[in-house]
Amino acid sequence: MQTLPRTALAVALGLLVSSPALAGQTAAETPQATCKKAAQAQANGQPSSSPCPHMPKQHASSMGGTAMDHSAMDHSSMDHSTMDHSSMDHSSMDHSAMNHGGSQEPREPIPVLTDADRAAAFPQLSHASMAHGPTLNWLVQLDRLEAWNASDAHGQAWEASSWIGGDVNRLWLRSEGERSAGRTESADLEVLYGRSITSWWDLVAGVRQDFRPRDGRTWAALGVQGLAPYKFEVAATAYLGSSGQLGARLEAEYELLLTNRLILQPRVEADLSAKDDPRTGQGSGLNSVEAGLRLRYEVTRRFAPYIGVNHTRYFGGSADAADHPRETALVAGVRVWF
Repeated sequence: MQTLPRTALAVALGLLVSSPALAGQTAAETPQATCKKAAQAQANGQPSSSPCPHMPKQHASSMGGTAMDHSAMDHSSMDHSTMDHSSMDHSSMDHSAMNHGGSQEPREPIPVLTDADRAAAFPQLSHASMAHGPTLNWLVQLDRLEAWNASDAHGQAWEASSWIGGDVNRLWLRSEGERSAGRTESADLEVLYGRSITSWWDLVAGVRQDFRPRDGRTWAALGVQGLAPYKFEVAATAYLGSSGQLGARLEAEYELLLTNRLILQPRVEADLSAKDDPRTGQGSGLNSVEAGLRLRYEVTRRFAPYIGVNHTRYFGGSADAADHPRETALVAGVRVWF
């Protein structure tokens, strides 16, 4: 009697499990159906008893909702420094489909620069085109005002120049001389008209008057002066005497800046004659060469004391007439301009 109810219960359970309707209902409970029920419950304001599982693809369309707007999400609080990207394999990425080329639009080529273009951009200017009008300027400069001391003699020497005028036309005064044992050994004065012929050179012409040695002599002078390449200051002047004597004087000097105020200046001067002159004791050819080296310190740009050494040598007939064919002297003096 007791086994009959148990047998009936087992048969009923078997029929229930094997029922097609129940099996269809159970199969219908897929993740999509579960998510749909959860969405409907949320829309009705009712809590969902079964959460919707994560759907990797098309979850928005399956749920019947709209796509998520990621632009409204705030990622500012995320700490990106803690993210570890070391496990990512960038070598497996295929960039072959990417178009790395530039724009396919044709570019206008840059024309080649020609000599005509350069000439148009940098026209040849006249050497006087930068003149500041007919202004009148002047300068007085004592290049050498010094005392010298040799082994058997001592004395003083000077070299000065001055000009007045504009940028193109100037009136020049030049003078140099030497004294020894209280007596003037040589002295001359030149009055010259100078005109700028290039940016760096002047053409000068005028007269020169010798006061010593012996009786004075007047010369006509013609020459050039200016700045040679590498900043050598050069002056070359030819002289024609009243008695037909022809001579020339060449001068060159250079300023080497050791510092902004300490300057080393080498200087060379040479005198030449076309023929012998018994009156002055000068022979033909190269008469004398004077070479000096002076170190000056510019206390101001206008005033600079200096010390140095100077060597003079006479040649030919000039050496025969000179008391000392060779002479080396120590010098000390000042250089002033205003």
